[in-house]
Parts: sequence; structure tokens; C-alpha cells
Amino acid sequence: MCGIAGMAGPGAAEVVRAMTGALVHRGPDDGGHYDDPAARLCLGMRRLGILDLAHGHQPMANPDQSVWIVYNGEIFNSPDLRRGLEERGHRFHTANSDTETLLRLYDEKQEGMLAELNGMFAFVLHDKRRNLLFGARDRVGIKPLYYARRPDAFAFASELKSLLRMPGLARTLDESSLSHYLTLRFVPGTASIIRGVSRLAPGHWFRYDLKTGRFETRSYWRPSFAPQEDRSVGEWSELVRAELGAAVRRWSLSDVPIGCSLSGGLDSSSIVGLLAESGHRQLKTYSLGFVGEGAAALDELPLARAVAQRWGTDHHELVLQPEDLLRDLLKMVWSLDEPYGGGLPSWYVFQFMQQDVKVGMTGTGGDELFGDYGRYIQLEQRTLPGTQAAPLPAWLERGWPLVASLVDQLPHGIGGLRRKERWRHYPQVRRDLFGWDYVQAFYYLSESMKRNEVLAPPSDGRIIQDTVELLREYYRESQSEQPRDAVMHLAMRTQLPEEFLFMTDRFSMAHSLEARVPFLDHLFVEAVMRIPAQIRTKPEDPKYLLRQAVRDLLPDDLLHAPKRGFVIPTARWLRGPLRPLAERLLAPARLAEQGLFRPEFYARFVRPHVEGRADYHPQVWTALMFQLWHNLYIEQALTECPNFSWQELCR
Repeated sequence: MCGIAGMAGPGAAEVVRAMTGALVHRGPDDGGHYDDPAARLCLGMRRLGILDLAHGHQPMANPDQSVWIVYNGEIFNSPDLRRGLEERGHRFHTANSDTETLLRLYDEKQEGMLAELNGMFAFVLHDKRRNLLFGARDRVGIKPLYYARRPDAFAFASELKSLLRMPGLARTLDESSLSHYLTLRFVPGTASIIRGVSRLAPGHWFRYDLKTGRFETRSYWRPSFAPQEDRSVGEWSELVRAELGAAVRRWSLSDVPIGCSLSGGLDSSSIVGLLAESGHRQLKTYSLGFVGEGAAALDELPLARAVAQRWGTDHHELVLQPEDLLRDLLKMVWSLDEPYGGGLPSWYVFQFMQQDVKVGMTGTGGDELFGDYGRYIQLEQRTLPGTQAAPLPAWLERGWPLVASLVDQLPHGIGGLRRKERWRHYPQVRRDLFGWDYVQAFYYLSESMKRNEVLAPPSDGRIIQDTVELLREYYRESQSEQPRDAVMHLAMRTQLPEEFLFMTDRFSMAHSLEARVPFLDHLFVEAVMRIPAQIRTKPEDPKYLLRQAVRDLLPDDLLHAPKRGFVIPTARWLRGPLRPLAERLLAPARLAEQGLFRPEFYARFVRPHVEGRADYHPQVWTALMFQLWHNLYIEQALTECPNFSWQELCR
């Protein structure tokens, strides 16, 4: 695992050395640079040694040095690819470096190489023969790759904080990305939070012509549903078990010890069981638990402990108070690169694991492949034949603004934010099932609330992209009539890569730990997408097929345990230790000066929540996490991790 960066343009050598200096946490073991002054080009990397520790130095070149590469990730079928290349006459100079495998495969197949790769990766290579840069990102977006263009330059990096070292790249906020974030708590799509900085989409490659500056990007893989109706439930269960077991074996390729994050849930416990079953001995497992108010009902440590005992792992437990999560709050915000309002506990899991191992397996991806928490249920119920709501009578629709005005008069805390919003817009609710029974049902701010109560109008008159329409586009892209398939496709194109994998990458790499996600082995993903939707997941038990497939590996108590997981107590924090921070960063005068939020946001959301008159913690927490990011990345324009605490920002 590594951090990579590069630039074509004036001053590239000096700039790229600064860029890789910002990525040392991703690769503390080694570093290197490749300079081509004639092309005004430099490639750089920082390495976390996992495979071929002695010979995997980068940047690496092919035998005639016509192609150079910097590469972040692991190719888990590299041994098989290498054997095939050797049979076709290639001679290797390293013991088992997958970087060299990539170079030889590119020599042979160029862009066509991507169809051969199984793993998690982002790489860029300089092809001197074709005078171009070629780069790619893995199919589901496990590894990140940012890029930016100027008329006279092109640059890329594994992290935004590194790319921001590019001269002339202004730290200007992308207002549409902010709007999406306020609804979703993450930034979706290919636009980043910084205007002019893009992310290469999962399953895409790019070419940059070093002579003309022409840039193009194309898709080489997308989720595609091809249900096969010729198997029974039992046969599909056997296939899931076999394919997941094969994925776990592939993804355990390593020259250093491996550990497992073990939450006590079905996904991570399945990974541990399959690893142990495949012959991994003295496997290390790591679990996080909490004490304090409300923690006992959500505690999964006993379940994790039972899995560890079942397989005889070297088990480690870390128990925290919820307030301990605030200790490194600014370090988390800095490490994430972009605003993020989701969960924080993984930071401490990876910090805990890194004390012993350099590779950590996680169960990320299992939820999205098997039911996505049942988020399709309401959509499916409303779209069944005979369930569509009849249109409102015209007279009632004309008079609905009066009803909406009465809803507006209700006191804070009466009815709940989502319910009030549905009643305000009830005629639209009946017409737009996706917008209201999916987006508004599971996320945090509607388009009308952002437009009328939260965001200030853009000062330059730019059009703000509608979040519902962005998500609807991905939903329809599935080309499936089944909500179960379409919701899975949507999650794989948005929340999975740009929230869960984004957070997993940044939090693990902040601690120089390589996190692996075998559920997202593309052969396993493609196998799951062949399962008919009504067999893959059921409303009463979204993961029933996975549960059937691995039931012999796990304790009975875990198999029948409800979905749990520690919920960070943001509502209580915002009325307690974080109240001064919220009142400072979300104060009306500060919001007015900043020009992004309406000053009324404070009276509408912050004050009622901190005073206990309503529960608006999702909206206040989301805004506060953005303000912390904005303070570090825009206002202070930091280039290093902050050495001060969030308490100092309250002053």
C-alpha cells in the first residue's frame, strides 16, 4: 500500500517532492521519485511494504525504461498473472512484486490489462513511447485517485491534501459538493469539495497526452445485473460460500502478518471464520467496545469474543468511553481530506490494530451486496401493482400551501423534522417516490430545506446541482426494474466508494495500516449480481442468503443477533462538551461573514437543539463537521496536520 503523486508541468520535480512529503503516513517504509526533465514530468510515491519487501521499490520501470509506474494497492491475482506472463516469454527481475506484474501486463495489453486485474488499486504510468500518462482506479473505488488540470499542467495524488500542493490550485469551495454533503454527510460523484479537483471514478481509466494536454477518461467496468434463474436457494447459498471463501484466500496474499477487525457482526465474523478455515493460524483479531450511557444495549464484544474463541484467534479488545472519540477529532477531520459526517469509531480500531500488524481485513461491502439495510423495502412496496397512490384532487393540491403554513407553525420538537417536511410537500411526496421514500427517508436535508433554510444563495450565481436528481441518475443507471437491484447499484456508485471506502482508506492509512475488503473482490461481486434479487435479499432478513452460506462458521447467538453497532452520541455531545464549539462555529455573525450558510440556520436548528427543545442533531452535527473541515482546509489553509485541539477553536 502506498501514496502516489505526480505532475506534468513547470516545476514538477520540486512540487511532487512536496506532494509526496504530505503522504508519508501512507508509506513510511520507503519513497522515491522519477524525473523526466524533457517532459517536465515527475512521479513520486511513498511505500508501505507488504509484498516483496526487498525489491518493490517505486517508481519502477520496465526493462527498457520506456514505461515507469507509481502504484497504490495490491493485485491479488498477481501470482497467476505472473505465471502466464512468464509462459509468454517475460522475464522478471523481482521475487514477487505485483508492481512489476503491472508493468509487464501493460507492455503486452495497454488499456486492456485492466480486465485481467483482481485487487484494489490506483496507479499512473508514464508511457514514453506514446508520450502520455495512463492511470486507473479499481472497479469499486477501494483506492482513491484525485487529479487537477491547468492550461499548462496536470497533477494527481492519492489524497486531496497532497494535490493541494500544486501551484495555482485555489482552495475554492465547490458549492454543489457542499449541498450534496449536507444531504448525505459525504461528497458523492467525481467532483470533490474543492472546485477544479476531480476524483477518477471507480472502474475508470484516464489518458493525458503530454504534448497536447488532451485528457480523456473512460469506464472499463460497471455493476451489471444478469440474474440467472436456474439455481435453487440452496445452490446459490453454496455458490456464495465458495466464491467468498475464494475471495478471502486471494485477499490474504501478504509477506507480513494479517489482522482482522472483528465487530461481532455477520460480515467481519464471516471473514474471520473463512480465514481460519483456510488454514491461517494464530490469526489476530481486534474488537472495539464502549462503556457508558446506552452502550450496553449495543455492545457486540461478547459476540466478537465468541467468534474469537470458536477459531482460537489471538484476540484483542479496546474499550472506550464515548467521549474518547472526541480526543482526536481534528486529526480525523484532517485525515479525511473532505467533509464527512459519519461514524468515527473505525479510527480507533485501525489505531489499535497498527500496533501489531500492517494489514487488516474488514467486512466492508457485505451490507451493500446483501440488502443494503433493507433500504429498498419502502420503494418496493410503493411500486408494486395496485399500491401507487392516486393523485390528489386538484382543489386539495391548490389549497395545500395553507396546510404547509399550519405545519410551519408547529413548535420545535413536535412531529419530527422528516415528518413535518413530508406534510409540507405532501403532493410532491405522492408523485416522487424515489425522492421521498428513499432520499428523504434515509438522509438529512431535503432540497427545499437546503434552498430556503440552510444555504445562502451562491454569490456568483452558479447553479447548485440537485442531490435527488444526482442520486436518481445513478438509480436509473442500473437499468433494472427491481428496486432491490437499483438500490444496490446506487449504493455501489455513491455511498460505498465515497463514504465507507473513503473513510476506511483515510482512517487506516492515517495509521499506516492497509485495510482489505474481500467482500469487494470483483469476482465475488459479479457472482452476487447474478443472483436473482428476490433470492439475494428478503425484506424480513436482508442478509438471509449470506447467513445461510456461512452459518456453520459462526456461533448460533451471532447468527440470530439483530443488526447492532455503536451509535456515536452526537445529540448529547452537542448539548454538552461540543456545545461551545457549535455555538462558536455556527454563530449567526460567523455564518453571515462566511457567506455559505444562512445566518438563520443557528436559530432554526442549532439553538433549539442545544437548548433541548428539539432533536436536530443530524443537521447540526453535519454542519459542524463541515465547519471544522472548512476551518482547517480553507480558512487556515493548513499544509500539515493541526497541532491544536478542537477546544482551542471555541475561544
